[in-house]
Amino acid sequence: MNTPTAVAASLLLIAGAALAQTPSGYMETRIDNRQDRQEQRIDQGVENGHLSEQEANRLAHQQTHIDRVENRALADGTVDKREARRMEHLQDRANRSIRHQKHDRQSAN
Repeated sequence: MNTPTAVAASLLLIAGAALAQTPSGYMETRIDNRQDRQEQRIDQGVENGHLSEQEANRLAHQQTHIDRVENRALADGTVDKREARRMEHLQDRANRSIRHQKHDRQSAN
C-alpha cells in the first residue's frame, strides 16, 4: 500500500472508532469533561482570591452531588436522555453558581 492510501485508511479507522462511541459513552465523556472544567474554575477562583474557602467548599459539594447523580445514572451501564438532561441541568446550575460566586465582589481575604 502506498503512503497516501495508508494514511487515508488510518484516518478512516480512527474516525470510525470515534463515531462508534455510543450515545451514552458520548454523554459520559461530555459530562466528565464539563465536570473537570468546572472543578478547574473553582480551583482557579481559590488561587486568585475570587473564592473564599467556604464558597469553594460549597461549590465542590455541588460538584460531588453531580458526580453521585452520574454514578447512579451509570449503574445500569447507560445514560438515558432523561438522566442526561438532569445532569445537564445540574451542571448548568453549578456553572451559574461558580460564575456568581467568582464575581460577587467578595475576596477570599
